[in-house]
Amino acid sequence: MKVFVVLVLALASASAGLLPKSAPVHPRDRTPSISGRITNGKDAVAEQFPYQVGLSFSSSAGSWWCGGSVIGNTWVVTAAHCTDGASAVTIYFGATIRTSPKFTETVSSKDFIQHESYSSTLIRNDISLIKTPSVTFSSAVNKIALPAVASSYSTYAGETAVASGWGLTSDTATAVASHLQYTDLTVITNAVCQQTFGSLLVTGRNICVATPQGTSTCQGDSGGPLALNEKLIGITSFGSASGCQAGYPAAFTRVTYYLDWIKINSGISY
Repeated sequence: MKVFVVLVLALASASAGLLPKSAPVHPRDRTPSISGRITNGKDAVAEQFPYQVGLSFSSSAGSWWCGGSVIGNTWVVTAAHCTDGASAVTIYFGATIRTSPKFTETVSSKDFIQHESYSSTLIRNDISLIKTPSVTFSSAVNKIALPAVASSYSTYAGETAVASGWGLTSDTATAVASHLQYTDLTVITNAVCQQTFGSLLVTGRNICVATPQGTSTCQGDSGGPLALNEKLIGITSFGSASGCQAGYPAAFTRVTYYLDWIKINSGISY
């Protein structure tokens, strides 16, 4: 979905502060491969991230891989750009090795609740819910808590959060890395993030992190979790088209902005 040239042309008369200095791209879109992991991440141990799921989406146009988070016995949350255009998804529960989950469930798009105001052009409202058959929780498969509504007023800036997933190991990676990866990332202010992506893309709906030493989310991590103190604060949304290791910020959908939307659509309270 190379929508960013269109975005720049459409907004060419806008002030420079609105426009991205580095073109953004969803981690889903960087390469056609679904293999890999977080760049420069660490191997997760079994049951370290019981809320992490892998999502294998399919459509008439092809297939792609994303991440997601279990937030209830019958609900997974992911990014809207992951569900967009899909006809079905196979959910991999309890996997540390990507191809060896504890179990899988396949559901059709009728069980997707994609945000009704999702905009692929502005990368806005990048959040979806997936209704699943009821899952019995265990040490390997469990939910992650949502943040408290009071956290809506926190920027989280300076806090260290953890991202996990099966995205690419590097910008040049081609080989499959089957092990779930994670990395600690420092949250930055939206003002700093806007210096790269502009204020049209980075709003109060987002959280951004710094990506020093080439450590970042990458292709295949889309929709996956950013967690702080065992609570889900972000959903992997977009990074720089210059590459995962280019040192530009990575942006996430801010979960506190969507607490009411999640409650209305799933019944899950924060």
